[in-house]
Amino acid sequence: MSTSNRGGILTAEWTKLSSVRSTWWTALAGLLVTAAGAGQLAIYVANGNTNDDPADDAGVVTVGSVLIDSVELTQYVVLALGLLAITSEFTSGTIRTTLQCTPSRGRVLLGKAVVAGAVTFALGLLLGGVGALVAGPVLGEWGSAPAAETIGDIVAVAVYLALVGVLALGLGAALRSAVLTLTVLLATLMIVPLSLQEPDIDVLTRIADVFPGVAGNHFLAGDTEPYPSLVGLLLLAGWAGAALLLGRAALRRRDA
Repeated sequence: MSTSNRGGILTAEWTKLSSVRSTWWTALAGLLVTAAGAGQLAIYVANGNTNDDPADDAGVVTVGSVLIDSVELTQYVVLALGLLAITSEFTSGTIRTTLQCTPSRGRVLLGKAVVAGAVTFALGLLLGGVGALVAGPVLGEWGSAPAAETIGDIVAVAVYLALVGVLALGLGAALRSAVLTLTVLLATLMIVPLSLQEPDIDVLTRIADVFPGVAGNHFLAGDTEPYPSLVGLLLLAGWAGAALLLGRAALRRRDA
């Protein structure tokens, strides 16, 4: 594929994504949820350190850790960008025009993945910055914000959200329904892993550790157990890549 063709596909996908109101409303919702979540978690830390119950004492925590904890809720707003980038076209029927202009299903999906990933990464940086700015003052003396570590946490959050957005896009291409895709994402990111972890059986916990949400959490937390954080990132990226392959296969197998 020539550079001009690649540029045309990316431009077209960006135009479609940026021209619908749902994209901007989703971004605004992400900002509000991040600000509220980070603020609330910071309040819990501050209150826990100042009440009479020593069991609540968390001590001084980093702003980045509060930001990372807030992502657990924020991600479900952001991944809507990824799934709507494809499911909205199936709903409106514009996917037919898209595939007529670019018959290669793989190129179409790759273009959407690049744009959705870039947009969710940029949004993730913005959300991370907002979350840090809100959490810092609320934590007060109970928070620390070393520059390098905080910036690293913000970038890690943006990477995580970008990969989750691409995962949502791939599943959306395969399932074609926003509601069904969101249901599968909820099950994959949260419900199934929690169900596997709940019995506290080692083999089930190890299975849960390879699910995308759990792997992503290990990456964000910088864990060394049960595997290094880089492995968590690679597992999450693998899930996103597998979802794209599944979406590509579905697009090739079925008519738009």
